[in-house]
Amino acid sequence: MNSFSNIVEEIKSIISTSFDGKKVFDKDVADALGIAQMNFATMKKRNKIPYAELLDFCARRSISINWMLYGQSPESLVEATNRLYMVKFLGDVNVSAGGGSESEEGEVSEIQIPEEFVMMLGGQSELKNIEAVNVSGDSMEPTFSYNDIVFVNRTKTNVDRGGVFTIRTEGGLFIKRIQKRLDGKFDIISDNDVYTTQVMEPHELEVIGRVVSRFGEVD
Repeated sequence: MNSFSNIVEEIKSIISTSFDGKKVFDKDVADALGIAQMNFATMKKRNKIPYAELLDFCARRSISINWMLYGQSPESLVEATNRLYMVKFLGDVNVSAGGGSESEEGEVSEIQIPEEFVMMLGGQSELKNIEAVNVSGDSMEPTFSYNDIVFVNRTKTNVDRGGVFTIRTEGGLFIKRIQKRLDGKFDIISDNDVYTTQVMEPHELEVIGRVVSRFGEVD
């Protein structure tokens, strides 16, 4: 996958036609993505790809997100491909890696994924069970960060062996690491050690599905 710096250079090439030969700067890319320049600089330094904004940019220009992420040149962006697969994308849904209530309602679209990524999601037969959603908050850093897009398999709700899941509690939708305790309760763990582990009874949460990838494998 391309680094954010490489993606920035690709975007500069794409938008350069609107600059009449003038040099395109990072601030111009930030404007094109709709990101504040300070936040953009931090994302670039940390190599944190702003997936949601990048998806919007690609959609406005009829560019496949896969070409942008996987390193094809701007000249090839308009070419068709016959080895892409579709996954449901809930672009208006955020799973919180922090605090606050998040909605599970919103527009449903589709996101294209390349063939080599299908196996990370469990194979072609599992794609019908996968939903892609946005992450907000910092409680799961460094595993997940704000603006990551995660892929959730809604048929995998058994938490007996632990793992990272999206869950619904009275506080909203969350992405957390879950471990079952010997007393039958669950440890709700944030990977960011600034946040404390919560303990919940089984009836206090609903497991939506297991997080299986985020444009990369999930530990």
